Amino acid sequence: MTDTVGEVGWEEEATVKRYDGEFKRDAVDLLINSGRPLKQVAGELGVSDVALRGWRERYLASLEGRPARGEGGPTPREIVAENQRLRRELERVTRQRDILKKAMGICSETSPGGMP
Repeated sequence: MTDTVGEVGWEEEATVKRYDGEFKRDAVDLLINSGRPLKQVAGELGVSDVALRGWRERYLASLEGRPARGEGGPTPREIVAENQRLRRELERVTRQRDILKKAMGICSETSPGGMP
């Protein structure tokens, strides 16, 4: 037996969620300022990552060409890119620091045989 469109449930209407502008602005603000990955933020908010990415791009496009800090300053898109770069660098440096802390702890332990 072959399935037809009516037999597999295609007749049900898909529900489309609509979000108001305030929710979208808050979601984009959380995404930009949290430093968490887009998919994680989207999952926490219960929206698709495609929708959240679109909202972010529209928000940044609406600010395009306007310097964030007066004439000659970086654009909001440049600030977001720099923040992402700095967060990645901070993660890397924090990992390096943690490794060095562990190494210092191991090197400063006294051995049971009496040798420092």
